[in-house]
Amino acid sequence: MAKTSKSKGNHKKSETSKVSRKRSHEDSESEVEDNEKVVEELDADFDEVAGLLGDDIEDPESKSQSKKEKQKAKDEAKLEKLTKPQVSKEITEDDSENVLFENADLSEPTMRAIKEMGFTKMTKVQAKTIPPLLAGRDVLGAAKTGSGKTLAFLIPAIELLYSLKIKPRNGTAVIIITPTRELALQIFGVARELMQFHSQTCGIVIGGADRRQEATKLSKGVNLLVATPGRLLDHLKNTQFVFSNLKALVIDEADRILEIGFEDEMKQIIKVLPNENRQSMLFSATQTTKVEDLARISLRPGPLYINVVPEKDVSTADGLEQGYVVCDSDKRFLLLFSFLKRNVKKKIIVFLSSCNSVKFYSELLNYIDLPVLDLHGKQKQQKRTNTFFEFCNAKQGILVCTDVAARGLDIPAVDWIVQFDPPDDPRDYIHRVGRTARGTQGKGKSLMFLTPSELGFLRYLKAAKVPLNEYEFPANKIANIQSQLTKLIKTNYLLNQSAKDGYRAYLQAYASHGLKTVYQIDKLDLKKVSASFGLDQVPRVNLSIGGTKTKKQKRS
Repeated sequence: MAKTSKSKGNHKKSETSKVSRKRSHEDSESEVEDNEKVVEELDADFDEVAGLLGDDIEDPESKSQSKKEKQKAKDEAKLEKLTKPQVSKEITEDDSENVLFENADLSEPTMRAIKEMGFTKMTKVQAKTIPPLLAGRDVLGAAKTGSGKTLAFLIPAIELLYSLKIKPRNGTAVIIITPTRELALQIFGVARELMQFHSQTCGIVIGGADRRQEATKLSKGVNLLVATPGRLLDHLKNTQFVFSNLKALVIDEADRILEIGFEDEMKQIIKVLPNENRQSMLFSATQTTKVEDLARISLRPGPLYINVVPEKDVSTADGLEQGYVVCDSDKRFLLLFSFLKRNVKKKIIVFLSSCNSVKFYSELLNYIDLPVLDLHGKQKQQKRTNTFFEFCNAKQGILVCTDVAARGLDIPAVDWIVQFDPPDDPRDYIHRVGRTARGTQGKGKSLMFLTPSELGFLRYLKAAKVPLNEYEFPANKIANIQSQLTKLIKTNYLLNQSAKDGYRAYLQAYASHGLKTVYQIDKLDLKKVSASFGLDQVPRVNLSIGGTKTKKQKRS
């Protein structure tokens, strides 16, 4: 990362870089201007344009107009070339094997921390990302989940703080923006380990935490700040703290940030933050139009594009064994229960589609003496944090959760990923299974439940280069506890209410699926679905609620 690199092609010297710490943040929905000054700096080459005119005779006015049009086309072509992410030959070649951290010319405090954390060799994304970031380049990165990109951006960011001799009184010099609280907590934990021998400070601001305590810490000086978008914007608007010395901005999981509805907040944040002499990094598992737009306003012209291409022609980790099982709706829970009972010594994550479904099944499993932890978006932040770290530290156990845990979180040594409720699309599938088989030597397995009407989803996975095998579970190996389950739910009032809430939430989530040709709610046998929740009667459900949810409303 540039010790303090001053780019000739800075995006814009925006008036927002002069924003005082006390100014009210104006309500901005207008697009940030892109590269206007770059066009003004482009050299005109009229001799070449004149050569293109040939021997045709034109009147002076027509010729002048033709020159202007051709020059405009040339300028636009140059601008596109200048602002397009560059892919250098050495980055795309497979020369990143066996790169050691000790050869990266890192500071002594950073190297000491890396050794204490047990790392010696870089992953591919680290080997390809750390050197250009240390050299001051802006980077647009794409890598498989579990590739080690957290260290890839944290190490250069911390080295920048060290090289500039940043002190707490200098305020916030590095900001890392991430979509979820859990991912922010994880990044903060890694940053704290990396900075244990440095004098600089690090902090975290996330929704659900004590805002007043956060403001107090910010006012005292937090050099490296990890944040979720909404809470960061809140502090930028309303908290007096120094961020005028910002030297690096990291946007992690950019596609996820935009998916869950933070597009406006991100535009406002980018407008407020100073951009002069600022190095920026943007990481995204997928490249969409919105991600490209965000990259355009946050990165300097001509960022380096780093794409860690899988060795094999597949979209998931090499050490991941993947399969699916086909069963009717009324057999789903019986199969899940049997599977979990046979794997109680393993570390397993079970994904469901809604908070209330997670709540019911976790309550049920705990009640029938199959201990599980649960994690979903309706829990208080402290509960979510405690559960996350408890499961991280466990050698075995079961975590039942929504997709709140499906992106970016690094949970050690997960043996099985079980997708009890199917994902919305292949991208969500890949993010879920990315919780296992992480790192260079990672191994793991995944199991996805599908009903016969959902088998069309396999075509989408095949198109996304996801290899799956069909698993079969003999009927005599599946616990036949349906009658006991129905009796329990009928006689236990609290479980009965929770089952009805879970059933309704499941159907509403099903109705909101994007792949309508695969997930057709009118093909569901509601009697069988209700049986999977232990209900002997089919509850009434207003499906219009689930069908009209927006991404922001569906946050886990």
